[in-house]
Amino acid sequence: MDTPLEHLDVVIVGAGLSGIGAAYRVSTELPGKSFAVLEARAAIGGTWDLFRYPGVRSDSDMFTLGYPFRPWTEAKAIADGSSILQYIRETADDPRIRERIRFSTRLISAAWSSADACWTLDLDVTADDGSARTVDRRQVTCGFLYLCSGYYDYDHGYEPSFPGHESFQGETVRPQFWPEDLDYAGKRVVVIGSGATAVTLVPSMAKDAAHVTMLQRSPTYITAVPSRDRFSDAARRHLPAGPAHHVARAKNVLFTQAFYQLCRRRPEIAKKLIRTQTARILDDEKTVEENFTPAYNPWDQRLCVAPSADFFKALKSGRASVVTDTIDTFTPDGIRLSSGQELEADIVVPATGLAMLPLGGATFTVDGQHVNLGDSWVYRGLMVSGVPNLALCVGYTNASWTLRADLSSRYVCRLIRYLDRHGHRYGAPAVDSGMKARPILDLTSGYVQRAVSAFPKQGDRQPWTMRQNYLLDAPTALRGNLGKNMVFDAPTPPAVPAPDLQEIHA
Repeated sequence: MDTPLEHLDVVIVGAGLSGIGAAYRVSTELPGKSFAVLEARAAIGGTWDLFRYPGVRSDSDMFTLGYPFRPWTEAKAIADGSSILQYIRETADDPRIRERIRFSTRLISAAWSSADACWTLDLDVTADDGSARTVDRRQVTCGFLYLCSGYYDYDHGYEPSFPGHESFQGETVRPQFWPEDLDYAGKRVVVIGSGATAVTLVPSMAKDAAHVTMLQRSPTYITAVPSRDRFSDAARRHLPAGPAHHVARAKNVLFTQAFYQLCRRRPEIAKKLIRTQTARILDDEKTVEENFTPAYNPWDQRLCVAPSADFFKALKSGRASVVTDTIDTFTPDGIRLSSGQELEADIVVPATGLAMLPLGGATFTVDGQHVNLGDSWVYRGLMVSGVPNLALCVGYTNASWTLRADLSSRYVCRLIRYLDRHGHRYGAPAVDSGMKARPILDLTSGYVQRAVSAFPKQGDRQPWTMRQNYLLDAPTALRGNLGKNMVFDAPTPPAVPAPDLQEIHA
């Protein structure tokens, strides 16, 4: 006789910033529901536990990156990675959360059965007793599956091939797998890339390295922001921790949205503001023109920030520099550029970005049919057309990830309560006809363009768009119509698959 599988009402995948926040919401808003948090690694923290490169930090202020239910009380508004990790761990210490986390448990596949109204999850559970490492395949079932593992491949970064790389006699170090014992003091370092990782690494490594060069293919926008928030400091002096946190959060949401809208609606004004700030800090128009005047508009790609202008201060000190050029080939002593210039290096850091990975690499089926995300549509920024009782946690690209993540978690809790209240076992989004498709993320960044066709598309109308706007999303998530474009307790009607994005742009 077969042993019945363990059944849980809700399964959350991932114990990072999103997953721990989701666990709090489920534990407090769905009392009595059984749930577990599955974490593939052996530690809490996700991104903030995995990445250990010098200076690792957030681009977002902690009043919005932090949870609305747990006030951020430290002095710095832009926090370092270890402080963020500690904040997540302290949140997870709540026994309602800690006891539900299952470490070293990776989701391999998920199969939905409409007849049984549940997901059957195949899990790989790793055990390590110090002398041997074993992996066991196990199964559990759940009524609702909530994926909070993000959309990056944390096992493999994006690794472009570089001509002549095998001839380089120095060290090549990838930020995603930073060695604890790397000694770069007094050494020449070249950081390839100009994204958030590179902009973080350069000023941090410049403190000890002989020199750090950031090599970028094209100019990029970098804006300086204060490490401390004077408004928030004042709020905390005059208000209790909870109200002060909410006031600071509201102020930063409004400011971030206002600047983003300026960038999208009046890009020439935004360009001028960013360029003027950069020129004022560097006092070098030639450097600004060559390296910090991109051809694209602000927020066509994610806008990098330099807390307390640390990146620009490193340039002014002479301990760091920026070169805008392309790689001809690696040489034994460094990198020769297309212009003929050679950058001598003891260490090269390819900060070339992460690879995106749909559904954490797991496979999904609905009533025996394979789920192809690339043919699907995203509903309210968190569900997938035709897939019952499944939600994805996808944060904002133009603001703190947690702003949308927390709204998604609260929406999931509302939806589960709605199902219970109306006697439904499951629900899935049903697609409108005749929609035009757009990428789920409207960014021209390379990491998005390389993988976006493998993700659900957004449509041209609500509730099928990914609005990058917390002020519009919050009312929908907290009070919106839960039955709109949803089909309950029945297969969703077949829909025309979302068109391929290459065909859209052809």
